[in-house]
Order: sequence, then C-alpha cells, then structure tokens
Amino acid sequence: AALKTDKKRRKISHIDLDEIETRLFIDNKFVNSTGGKTFETIDPSTESVICKVQQASPEDVDKAVEAAKKAFAVGSPWRNLSAADRRNLLLKLADLVERDRIYLEEVESLDNGKPLGLKGNYGSKVDLSLVIDCYRYYAGWTDKITGDTIPVDEKTLCYTRKEPIGVCACIIPWNFPLLMQAWKIAPALACGNTVVLKTSEKTPLSALHV
Repeated sequence: AALKTDKKRRKISHIDLDEIETRLFIDNKFVNSTGGKTFETIDPSTESVICKVQQASPEDVDKAVEAAKKAFAVGSPWRNLSAADRRNLLLKLADLVERDRIYLEEVESLDNGKPLGLKGNYGSKVDLSLVIDCYRYYAGWTDKITGDTIPVDEKTLCYTRKEPIGVCACIIPWNFPLLMQAWKIAPALACGNTVVLKTSEKTPLSALHV
C-alpha cells in the first residue's frame, strides 16, 4: 500500500496512490510474494516514496514459469487458439490500454519521472501512443506467419513450418517501461508463446496495471 506519511508525494488527478496495484501477477491472478518482502518505488521528481511493491522470491519465479509452461501445454486453451483468435486478443489489449491511457500516462510519469508531454512535447503521452500502435501492429502479424514449400524433386514434399518455442523470459529496463513491455510481449504472444516478464524495480507500476 502507498505510504500515507510521505507528505512530499505528488498528487496526480487520475491516480489514487492507495489503490495502485503492487502485488505479483502469476497464473492469471494477483498474489502476494511468498517471502513477504517488498521494495520501495520512488518518484524521481521529488525523491519521495510512491508505494511499496511486492518483491518476487525464487519460489515465486518458479511458480510463474510453471504457470507459463502449463498455459503453453498442448491442448491448453492458449495453444488451441487460432491465429485470428490471438489477433483479436492483442487488439483487445490495445483497446484496453487506450481506454486507460490517461491513467497509464500519469502512472508512467509518476514512477519514471518523465514529463507527460503536453502541447506536443515528448513525454509519456507519446509513449502511450506508441504502445497502442505496437500491440495493434503485432496483432496484424498473427495470421501472416507462414512457412515455405521448397521445390526439390517430383517425389518429395519439402516444406517448413514455423511454431512457437514456448515460455519466453523477458526483462525490461526503466526508461520506457510500457513500450519496452509491449516490444517484448506483443511479438511473443503474436507467435503463440507464453511469457514471464520482469519489470525494472525502478518502474514496476504501469506494467502491473497492464
């Protein structure tokens, strides 16, 4: 939970600092860290504590990997999705990011320290536009990943087939949190993989909302 005793915390119009999600997201639900450890995330503009975030333990990482393996298993709902279904889910994710973009712009500014980017200047508003475009771009690739038929001789059928590789471990830095998240998970999901994502400990908040 956010630390109410820190009087220097910035007030952002669309953010309730006491309602920011700080738990781990594993197996399609938010959970507390098994070790009970937390770390502080800081507003760089004031150097004040925004809130304390759950710190994943090795056991939590193992649980996340096992959940991702289970989701990727043959016969699972995810593996049974068609390319068009994956496209529709990525488009829905882009729509949801667009729905919450004002909140996400402000969380990104608060946790990362970059400006919002008013009056056409660079800031988190620009980042959010790129995030939405990224998800929609890779959504368009889901049904365009094809193999080749290779001519060799009349008695042989030679072809290639592209398949997802499995669980992808993704680590993102602090400078473009939401955009780096999109760059990692959008192509992985478009190809049919599953993902375990580690955000930067300096900027975890916007990714947790997504």
